[in-house]
Amino acid sequence: MPARDQQSFSLTTMRLAVIGGGGVGSYIAGLLAHHGQDVRLLTRGAHLDAIRTSGLVVRTPNQSYTVALAATDDAQTLVRSDYAILTVKGYDLGDIAPVTRLLTSNGTTIVPLLNGVDIADRLAELGIARERILDGLITISAVRTAAGIVERRSGFQQITIGEADGELSARAVRLGTALDEAGLPTKVSREIRLDLWRKFAFLTSLAAACALRRAPIGGVLSDPSGRHLLVDALAEVTAVGRAAGVAWTTDDEARILTTLESLPAAMKPSLLVDLENGRSTEVDTLSGTIVRLGREHGIDTPVHERVVRELT
Repeated sequence: MPARDQQSFSLTTMRLAVIGGGGVGSYIAGLLAHHGQDVRLLTRGAHLDAIRTSGLVVRTPNQSYTVALAATDDAQTLVRSDYAILTVKGYDLGDIAPVTRLLTSNGTTIVPLLNGVDIADRLAELGIARERILDGLITISAVRTAAGIVERRSGFQQITIGEADGELSARAVRLGTALDEAGLPTKVSREIRLDLWRKFAFLTSLAAACALRRAPIGGVLSDPSGRHLLVDALAEVTAVGRAAGVAWTTDDEARILTTLESLPAAMKPSLLVDLENGRSTEVDTLSGTIVRLGREHGIDTPVHERVVRELT
């Protein structure tokens, strides 16, 4: 359960929105609806049509169910939501900016669960007041397998949210409690920036090595040169983070590498899956960020520079 303060909250009156009908957004919205929360999913196309016609099918490693879910392509119907959980890709932030501005102007708190360590800054540049943003991240493997069907493939699922200043705020605790009680284990963190960088180091290193080798993590680790590539990619991220002021603990890099080495051999990061299927990738959000910050702080990042050069 998330950390709590002494205030009592009425969860039944909370109104939630999820912006982005991909795997992660659909899964979160479906789980919240399944547990009785007032939630609306902003999506479009065949996925929207299928949900409206037959509900959303949610599959997990342990169960499968269909839930009636309020899905819409009209952002006006989300106005006055207490929270809007943002699950689009980083390259779609500009496109979704008018929606987030509309909601925050009516009092909604935006909770981005995107990959990357500068999402709040990018939202602020797009006109979202920083005080309307609650930082967050999610660790999960969820895929929209067909219109109206979402599948959680990982045994793990974890959300972390927190205020940029480390305060244990009422709004963070309230949302964390609702997510936790809906079956999404949620931590309310006092060190969200470090949490964001830890995930970023894990994901960016995994994506870089797998994309360059065009192989799942097992294929990377089975070859000494592949493992060396992974280790170097991680070292570059931690060096850049340190230069940017990230207060890594003494064993963060070792623990992240151990986690990477313990992944199932067939695991592919979403960047590699997108690359294989000819879709847009988050290379700019991941390795691109490391290259930019490396140049800003005078840190060499040859592995991530190679990723950017070869994938863009």
